[in-house]
Amino acid sequence: MIQVSILTRRLKEGKTYEDFRKAWFHTIGFGGSLKEGSNRMYTVINGYDPREIIVIGLSDIGDVENLTEVLKTDVRERLAHPLEEVIEPEIGRKFGALVAVDDFGGSGTLEYSPPAIDGKETSLEQIAWDLERSVEIIDEASRERDRLRKAQHTQVEGR
Repeated sequence: MIQVSILTRRLKEGKTYEDFRKAWFHTIGFGGSLKEGSNRMYTVINGYDPREIIVIGLSDIGDVENLTEVLKTDVRERLAHPLEEVIEPEIGRKFGALVAVDDFGGSGTLEYSPPAIDGKETSLEQIAWDLERSVEIIDEASRERDRLRKAQHTQVEGR
């Protein structure tokens, strides 16, 4: 399964993409959860709103259950390197599974083909199950991140 994430964040007034990148950049990889080269992050600056940063992640997580370990690593990174100083509080989050890769770059007539990735036809039944389980795992990780962030803030304020 290739997990797709699209996260949109808005820079605070006076902050730059470089400020964002320094705070956002992971200091550790996903380790055994993902094989080398299987996690690609594409960062986009919105042409209509240069303060909006869009990160599109493609992660070949293999089995959907590997997503738990991937998200644990991401939660640890975000807690260790918070973005609050650089971005507005609202974050757009979209998660899904890649179902097809199509190339419409050629010329001439194209015939319909079923959804496939690298020539392998996609099982939409498997994708439906993977998506349902992924949502459960992502929601669980989000609750844990929020719980840890709250505990972290409480501890800092209590000092």
